[in-house]
Amino acid sequence: MASERDLFANFERMRREMDELFGDVLDRGLSPRRRGGFSPAVDVYYTTEPPRAVVRADLAGIDPDGVTLEIRGRELILSGHREPEAGEDRVYQQLEIEHGPFRRVIGLGADVDADAADAKYEDGILTVELPLSRPATARSVPIRGSQR
Repeated sequence: MASERDLFANFERMRREMDELFGDVLDRGLSPRRRGGFSPAVDVYYTTEPPRAVVRADLAGIDPDGVTLEIRGRELILSGHREPEAGEDRVYQQLEIEHGPFRRVIGLGADVDADAADAKYEDGILTVELPLSRPATARSVPIRGSQR
């Protein structure tokens, strides 16, 4: 029995093959298609000590100096570009490593403190730690004009 991971890997391979097979038809305008770009894989999880959201992105082969991170409310926007390997004398049998521009908007399930965000790049993985914002503390608000 195939595992769920194998099933999705086979589906992704089949999707790529269909894109290659019907690419010319799709490029003629019958369906919108992203040209020359890709979307990096990400993991998003939350920890409690200290409370934070952690986003890990697979950016193997990408210069971290060319990656842009932006935080807008509950979204982390990751963008950049993976350059193709140079080599004029190559004849590819298989070409699966995607290159070109990318832009990935990652929705976060909690408010974060954008000013305290931290990012590191190691072994092709970008890890962004976003401390969760503390909820506002409750306080009494006097009502003007009352006689209390």
